[in-house]
Amino acid sequence: MAMKPAMHGDGLRGPLGREARRSSQKAVFEARQRLTSSSGTRASFDYELLEEYANSRLSGMLAAPALVLILALFASLWVAPIAAIAWAAVVLVAYGMVMLLCRRFLVADPQKFQAARWTTSFIAAETVYGFAWALLSLFTLIAADTVGLQVSMFAMALVGIAANAVSTRTLPGATLMSTLPSAVAVTISLMLAGGTLNWALAAVMVGGEIFFVFLAKQLFSSELETVAHQAEKDALINELEEAREMSDEARRHAEQANIAKSQFLATMSHELRTPLNAIIGFSEVLKSELLGPHAVPQYKEYAGDIHSSGLHLLNLINELLDLSRIEAGRYDLNEEAVSLIDVAEDCRRMLEIRAKAKGIDLTVSYGNNLPKLWGDERAIRQVVLNLLSNAIKFTPQSGKVHLMVARSGDGGQLISVRDNGPGIPESEIETVLSSFGQGSLAQKTAEQGAGLGLPIVQKILELHQGRFDLFSKLRFGTEAIATFPRARVMDALAPVVEKKDKLEIYSEAG
Repeated sequence: MAMKPAMHGDGLRGPLGREARRSSQKAVFEARQRLTSSSGTRASFDYELLEEYANSRLSGMLAAPALVLILALFASLWVAPIAAIAWAAVVLVAYGMVMLLCRRFLVADPQKFQAARWTTSFIAAETVYGFAWALLSLFTLIAADTVGLQVSMFAMALVGIAANAVSTRTLPGATLMSTLPSAVAVTISLMLAGGTLNWALAAVMVGGEIFFVFLAKQLFSSELETVAHQAEKDALINELEEAREMSDEARRHAEQANIAKSQFLATMSHELRTPLNAIIGFSEVLKSELLGPHAVPQYKEYAGDIHSSGLHLLNLINELLDLSRIEAGRYDLNEEAVSLIDVAEDCRRMLEIRAKAKGIDLTVSYGNNLPKLWGDERAIRQVVLNLLSNAIKFTPQSGKVHLMVARSGDGGQLISVRDNGPGIPESEIETVLSSFGQGSLAQKTAEQGAGLGLPIVQKILELHQGRFDLFSKLRFGTEAIATFPRARVMDALAPVVEKKDKLEIYSEAG
């Protein structure tokens, strides 16, 4: 008794323990990913972030040089054109280095990706590019009109900072190094020039640098969240695919095992029945004392027990083989015109003695002028026998069983067997309809069976495109209804009326 709570606790701890282990493994994996990541996020995200950076830079491959040339043309209004062209050339060379590095990254083998090396290379190239932009501050040394130049230099630097911050948003180190040199250089230049306007422009430059770096950081966070969500979605899809494949594989194995079992039993039909028929036949001879009376009277009783046990075993084997053939798809219907009333009456006569032995009142009601049904007479007979046998078996002494054959509401035909037995709890109806399933009350109040009768009835009705319904209420009884579709009812056809042609030809002799 003391071990039961422990076993129950172990059963509860199993799933919880697996979930805890899975959570801890996930936490360790994510921590390892962050420690080995060059971006401080996850190592698996580094490639996607750098790929987005490279694509963003390459997408502005034409726009950035055009912007630089426009700014150089604008700067030539205050400085010598050769100086503006020289600055533009330096910036474009540095930008070309960045473009070349991005192209090399995109064509490289992702399997050989090294996050630290590529991150360092990109940041170094962006640093050179940032210092090329910072050369703007040297224009103040050669300009004639420094007042106008200060304002234009401020505007050019701010435009460059904005463009670089947006293009490098997925690589924070590159954002800082591509914008900070020009911001610092222009700010110092403005502060050295002095004056209220220049001081104000220097303050705006510092604020602009901070703002655009912060904006790039926010864009980086958004991009990182998008990548993380995409990774989670991909992981979930992979898990679902794996689960589906495992489920399909398990289902295939189960179906193959079930088919193999059914095929084996269907194939062994003759081998199982032949010796059992011999046992039943010889035991019947011994029971009836056809070869003379037994020396020991108990031998006759033993022979009767062998005979009844053999019949019970034969019935069980027949049910099992029938169900196996149906599941294996080897149960072929031998269809013909069948009268449900005749079949039901034959089954009633066969089971009437058993009903009288239990004192059960077996009543019938048959519909009038019911047409024949197109179906397998042997299978339909098995349906009626199974339903009547169950009703008689589970109905107590002096109970009532009613057999009815009538038209169904949709124009088909139905067989109904109703009893006032113990009934079946609603929660157990699905169980008794499954193979080898038996209700708890049925096991206590009736002789044991294999639990194959109702499943076989269901399968036979499915083969006839019909429907089987089981209604039961605890302590009030059970009603089983087997309904055959209207398409199988052989209603009488209207007589064919031959119409004569208007032109009749008579022979000359007539």
